[in-house]
Amino acid sequence: MRRGISAVAIAAAIVLGVTACGGSSDSKDDKASAAKDPAAVTWSITYWDTSDAKNEAPTYKALIADFEAKYPKIKVNYQNVDFTTVEQKFKAAAQSGKGAPDVIRADVGLIPEYASLHYIAPLDGTAAVTDASDFLAGPMDTTKYDGKTYGVPSVTDTLGLLYNKDIFAKAGIAAPPKTWDELIADSKTIKEKVPGVAGTYVNPDSYFLFPLLFGEGADLADPAGKKITVNSPEAVKAVTKAKEVYDTSSLKVDFASAYDNMQTSFKTGKVAMLIQGPWSVSDDLAGSAFQGKESNLGYAPVPAGSTGKALAPTGGHDLAVYQGSKNLDASYLFTQFMTSSSSQQQIALKNGTLPTRTSAYTAEVTKNPQIAGFKPIMDTARPRVALPQVGSLFTPLQQQYIKILQGETSVKDGLDAAAKEFGKLLPGFTVQ
Repeated sequence: MRRGISAVAIAAAIVLGVTACGGSSDSKDDKASAAKDPAAVTWSITYWDTSDAKNEAPTYKALIADFEAKYPKIKVNYQNVDFTTVEQKFKAAAQSGKGAPDVIRADVGLIPEYASLHYIAPLDGTAAVTDASDFLAGPMDTTKYDGKTYGVPSVTDTLGLLYNKDIFAKAGIAAPPKTWDELIADSKTIKEKVPGVAGTYVNPDSYFLFPLLFGEGADLADPAGKKITVNSPEAVKAVTKAKEVYDTSSLKVDFASAYDNMQTSFKTGKVAMLIQGPWSVSDDLAGSAFQGKESNLGYAPVPAGSTGKALAPTGGHDLAVYQGSKNLDASYLFTQFMTSSSSQQQIALKNGTLPTRTSAYTAEVTKNPQIAGFKPIMDTARPRVALPQVGSLFTPLQQQYIKILQGETSVKDGLDAAAKEFGKLLPGFTVQ
C-alpha cells in the first residue's frame, strides 16, 4: 500500500473543525510534570496504531508491554485501526470530543491539518520530544506546523529507484540512471537487448509524480507567497518529462489496477526498474525475479531533474498527542518511549521499517539490505508542502495527471485545470 497521504480530506472538514475540543496541552505544569517525576504518573491512555495488524502490530504490542513494565502505573489501551479509515475516524472523534485516542500514529502528511484544526497538541517543551537532534532532518521536518512541533517521528520512508540487477547486466548497463534522460535511454537499451522486458512502469498516482516535480524545483503551492504553483513553468516541465517517460519507457499501464499490476510486472521480471518505496520490498522479494536471490534487487535515489537534484517526498508516520486528552503526562511519556532509539531499533529489526533516529541505524539494524539500501536514499527526501489542505490537493492533480498520460489533455491545460481546483481548496491563494 502506498504510504502517501490520504486524498479524501476536503476543505469542508477544515471549516467544520476549526474549533476543537480540549486544549489544556499548553499548560506549563502539564508539560513539565512528567519530566520531573515520570514514575509518579498514573493513568490509562488509548493508543491508535495504524500498522499492519498481522505483520507489524505484534512488535508494537511487545513494546507496549515493555512500557507498562517500566511505568507500572500507566495502562495502555491498544487499538489497531485500519490505515485507510483512521483519518475520518479520528476527525469525527476529535471534532465531537468523544472517543479520540490519547496518542495516534498519524501519516506525516496529516500533521499540518490536524494541527490547524487544534486536534493535536504542540509538543515543544514536553517529555514527548527528547534528543531532537538525533532525528533525521527529513522526518523531523514533517512534525512542524506554524513554527511548532506537533508530532514525533516514528517510522519513515521515501521513494527511490528499485532495479533488477540481472536485467541491467543482460542489457550491459553498469549503473542505475541518475537522471530521467538516462532512465529513458536505459529503457531503450533494455527493450532492444532484453526482449519482452520494459524499462519501467509509470504509476499514475500523483504521489509518485513528486520526484519529477521536486527535481525541477516545483511544488503544489507556495504558502509564504500564497500562490498555487502546480501549473508553474517548472511544474509543466516536470510533467512533460513524466509524459515522455510514460510514452517511451513504460509498460502499458492498466489504469484500473495500476499499483498491483506495477508490482506484479516488477517482481516477475517484466520491467527493469520502478519508482517505489521500502514498503514494497517484502512483496518484491516474494516474486520470481527476486525470491531466493535478494541481492538481485538494487536500490538507488530517484533520477534527478534539470536542477541536478534527486528529491523525493518524506513519508512515514509520526506519533501525535490528542489536544483534548485528559492524560497528557502519560501520553507524553508513551510517545517518548515509543520513539526512543532503543524502541526504533526493535521496530526496525522486527518489521524492517526505517528508523527516524540516526542512532538507531546500528550495525545490526543495517544488516537488513532494505534498510541499508534506503538509508542513503533518505538523504534525498524532503517534506511535502506544509498546508492543512495538502491531502485534498492530491485528487484533482491525479485526475488531471491521468488525463495527461492518456493524451486526453495537454500538460499545460491539465495543470491549469488542477490549479483551478486547487483555488477552491486554498482560500486566499492566487492562481497563476
